[in-house]
Amino acid sequence: MSKHVSSVLAAAILTLTLSALAFAQTTTTTVTKTVQNPDGTYTIIEYPAKKEVQLTLNPVSIQGAQGVATILRDDDGTRIKLNLTNVPADVSALTLYAVDDAGTVTALGPVAISNGVGTLSTTTPLSKFMLIASPETALTAYDPNTKVFFRSAVPEGFAVVPVRQNPSGEKVAAVASPTTTVAGTYTAPLLGIPTFKTGDDTKIKVDFTGALTGARANVFVTPHKEKPTEVRLRFHDLKEAPAGQKFIAWAVGPDGTYQKLGEIVNTGGRNEAEIKTETALADFGLLVTMESAIGASPAGPAVATIHIAP
Repeated sequence: MSKHVSSVLAAAILTLTLSALAFAQTTTTTVTKTVQNPDGTYTIIEYPAKKEVQLTLNPVSIQGAQGVATILRDDDGTRIKLNLTNVPADVSALTLYAVDDAGTVTALGPVAISNGVGTLSTTTPLSKFMLIASPETALTAYDPNTKVFFRSAVPEGFAVVPVRQNPSGEKVAAVASPTTTVAGTYTAPLLGIPTFKTGDDTKIKVDFTGALTGARANVFVTPHKEKPTEVRLRFHDLKEAPAGQKFIAWAVGPDGTYQKLGEIVNTGGRNEAEIKTETALADFGLLVTMESAIGASPAGPAVATIHIAP
């Protein structure tokens, strides 16, 4: 081989070597990692629009069970399809909840369980939330000590959305007027109105306490697509309110705002009463208090708690 040819080959090899080194120096590899919060108790993520997301629901205090949820956010809300398998035989009922980045707990619906398999299809207007499944039927708050059987994990490529405040569920404090003091703290769990079927009545359970113990009531909530939600409360076996007192029904919004629904007044001497009204609140809890004066918010003792019947 001539010196000229050798020189040409050497130059070509050197050029290729330098090109490879330059390519190696300018090429980077992006690795997508799951970003989890330190203790794993909050796994809230934001769901992208029009993209299906698969969630794993990890068993928290039961062994061998598995859970998967398919989430799809579109123009009509966020659709959730839940599937649980290998649920222990002693677990006969669970309720699915969403916990958002304000710490608010929203009931999404009861999970139908049969032969170790649990399913639920529902929708929610939320776009940032985690999922928990609990044997409790009326959770109003979530913290690391809440009784939970399943909790959603953070899927690959998503980061946890921080909770914006100390979560307190739907415990709503009474607001004092300038001339009164706060009478106490009310618990008014959100009913999950966006999960109710539009145009249909949903029957709600009522537990009476205090001055209304022994009374009965039927509560029906009917949401509409483009109109306020109808609320009908029918009371039976009522007791007379103490002198100077009134029984008042309230709707309580997610932000703690109150809307007076009406006063419960016996009619026709039959110890019965009915309130027919409506509210523009997208979701709300219901509360009945006994008041000596009617203001913009309750101040007297609660005499009824209202929640979704199991």
